[in-house]
Amino acid sequence: MFKEPNKQQIDNLIKFALNEDVGLGDVTTRSIISAGDIFQAEILAKNNMVLCGLDIFKAVFCHLDSDIFYSEDTFKDGDFIKSGTIILKMTGRGIALLEGERVALNIIQRLCGIASLTKQYVDRAKPIKILDTRKTTPGIRIFEKYAVHCGGGVNHRFGLFDAILIKDNHIKASGGVTQAIMTVRKNNKGIMKIEVEASTLGEVKDAIAAKSDTIMLDNMTIEDIIKSVEIIGGKAKIEVSGSISLEKIDTLSKLDINFISIGSLTHSPKASDISMNFILP
Repeated sequence: MFKEPNKQQIDNLIKFALNEDVGLGDVTTRSIISAGDIFQAEILAKNNMVLCGLDIFKAVFCHLDSDIFYSEDTFKDGDFIKSGTIILKMTGRGIALLEGERVALNIIQRLCGIASLTKQYVDRAKPIKILDTRKTTPGIRIFEKYAVHCGGGVNHRFGLFDAILIKDNHIKASGGVTQAIMTVRKNNKGIMKIEVEASTLGEVKDAIAAKSDTIMLDNMTIEDIIKSVEIIGGKAKIEVSGSISLEKIDTLSKLDINFISIGSLTHSPKASDISMNFILP
């Protein structure tokens, strides 16, 4: 269900962020630099990372200076960048460079952080697919899920509207796993596949009996996951979720499961370290 951010979404994000940060203008910069002063700056990666958000980064400055010029611009989203690499250089009005600096860096650092963390999980989990979740920053889900994609992950449902996932409170409201699946199947009329969350072996058995298409094993111990895989026996796709660490991935990658969903990819990644530095003649 991958969706790449479109121009309008990017423009909306940039306008909102610039209004929040710059407002009527950077009083410090405008007290020091004249309107026509031109400067060159370099964008430097200060740790290893997967690049994500480069076009958004550049678009921030284009909003402030339509004549900005980029050089040494050879990288693209999804590329692995080593620490110490100059990602690109830019030449433009000094006021525009400084007024856009923090907004542009905030965006690219967060997206690179998500992409880089996703890549770590993807590499450790192969051949199991790594999924994201809806645990995203309100208003910028499209960008954070794009970053997961750049890191090699797979986008789970984008929102509540594009996939069926029966969770614990749905099960409680329905009176059990079997009842929840039967009700959804009746009202959905087979339009969408059904995924159900199971937190006990009994719920796994109920989900199999009710013929769920995918079963999410939520916050189970490794022992119960292994037992669940045996119970399911290939009758449904298996997703594992809940408190997934890189260390736990090493064990899960050896099991016969299809997906691992990880909320921390988007709710708590460490931002990549990127700096913008003026280059003086």
